[in-house]
Amino acid sequence: MKIYNIKFLFAALFASFLVVGCSNDDDGDITPPPAAVDFSGTFSQVDHLGRPGINTVLNGTADNKNMHNRTIPSNMSATFQAPFEARLEALHDAYAIALGFTAADVDYENNILGDILNGPEPTSESNPNIVSATVLTTVLSQDVLEVAPDFPTTYFNPGAGAPSFDGAIGFTGRKLQDDVIDVSLILLFGGETGARFNGEGGFPQLVTDGVSLTAGNITTSFPYIGAPE
Repeated sequence: MKIYNIKFLFAALFASFLVVGCSNDDDGDITPPPAAVDFSGTFSQVDHLGRPGINTVLNGTADNKNMHNRTIPSNMSATFQAPFEARLEALHDAYAIALGFTAADVDYENNILGDILNGPEPTSESNPNIVSATVLTTVLSQDVLEVAPDFPTTYFNPGAGAPSFDGAIGFTGRKLQDDVIDVSLILLFGGETGARFNGEGGFPQLVTDGVSLTAGNITTSFPYIGAPE
C-alpha cells in the first residue's frame, strides 16, 4: 500500500513539473544580446553638400570635384579658391566669345553681396564694399553653411532690391524654400544689380535655372519635401 502511495506521489510531482515547464509565462526567458557592431577600420569622407551646385559649376574636372568632396572645409579655400576664380572668369570669357564680344565686355562684375560680406558702412571710395571674383570664390570654395542666430535664416534675401538692396541679408543659413541654385547663379552672373545676365539686351539667361519650388511642396513631416511636381 505504501508502495502505491509513493508511485502516485511521484507521478503527481512529475506532472506538476510538466505543467510548470509548459507555462506561457516567458518572463524568465533569456534572449542573447545582439552582436556588437564593429566600427573599426579606415573611413574617408566622400561627399558633402553645403552649397549645392558650386562644386559642379566651378570645378572643371571630375577628379577635382571628387577631391573637393573629400577635402575638409578648413583646407578648401587654400586648395580651390584660385581654380574656382579661374573657372569663373573662363565662363564669362566663353559667353563673350559666343556673343561676339571681347572678354572685357563680359568680364565678371562685382556682385550684390558687397554690403553683406564686407561690412555695413555705406559704400565709398575708401570702403568700396565690392565682392570681387577673388572675394566671392574664397567664400564659395568653402562648402559650408554659416549660421547667424541673431538674423533670419536665409541663403539670400535681397531686401528692398536694386539698386540699394536695403535690408539685404545673406549666408545666415538655409531654408527649404530657398532657391539656392538661382541664388548661386545670381551671385556668379548677376553683377551689381543681380540681373546682369537676365536674358535681356542680347545677353543669355544665366541668373535662374527656370525651376521653382512651390510653397505647397513643403511639408511639416520628414522628409519635408513632397513628391516631384
